[in-house]
Amino acid sequence: MSEAIKPENSNTENRTKTWYSSWFDTPYYHILYKDRNYREAQIFMDNITHYLNLPEKAKVLDLACGKGRHAIYLNQLGFDVVGADLSENSIAEANKNANETLRFVVHDKREAYDEKFDAIFNLFTSFGYFEDREDDLKTLTAIKESLSEYGFAMIDFMNSQNVIDNLIPLETKEVDGITFHIKRYVLDGFITKEIDFEAQGEAFHFTEKVRAYTLEDFQTMMNETGIYLLDTFGDYKLKKYHKNTSERLIMIFK
Repeated sequence: MSEAIKPENSNTENRTKTWYSSWFDTPYYHILYKDRNYREAQIFMDNITHYLNLPEKAKVLDLACGKGRHAIYLNQLGFDVVGADLSENSIAEANKNANETLRFVVHDKREAYDEKFDAIFNLFTSFGYFEDREDDLKTLTAIKESLSEYGFAMIDFMNSQNVIDNLIPLETKEVDGITFHIKRYVLDGFITKEIDFEAQGEAFHFTEKVRAYTLEDFQTMMNETGIYLLDTFGDYKLKKYHKNTSERLIMIFK
């Protein structure tokens, strides 16, 4: 989860950046989250591609792909993959792994892609960053317009109610010699995380903000954008979704 604010000692131009365009572009974001369970993520992609019964060499878009780790795995499964992300630094890193059937592009997810895809994946709570709900509607519309006639899309979102119920207000985490001080709270409909740390003699402050959308909120937005919600799951093993206890809110739609 992350929409980020530039370090407090940055210049005025950088201050105008959104939290996600600045925080995701720093090396410290990747340091903080380096221990994420990527094997679990690969099992999830095994499960979801099997569930969707994607044909061999299907065209897949990994929307908000970061450095491309999951796009690379999808490509290894035999799919023709495009990884798209707003972060120029992340795409530059991802492009080191590009091949004939794996490409990476800088792309704003609010805009429809100029190709059609058999599957579009938006993984690991890469939705709900925008201050204006209209931008989330634009994102859903762009996904819909980028699908082929028989294509499916999937959003893997946090289960907001479960996150709020189990929110840890204060946490200190040391990674690679950097001590991250993390504060979490809910404000104005966003689950917010403030991150403070020192590195290379400088003090940094970033903020992550993700709108606490519920399944009902997504259903409303999908109705507004002419999208059909086909199925929901509550975890990466594709178990049934339960509002209060599921780890994730995974939605299949077209």
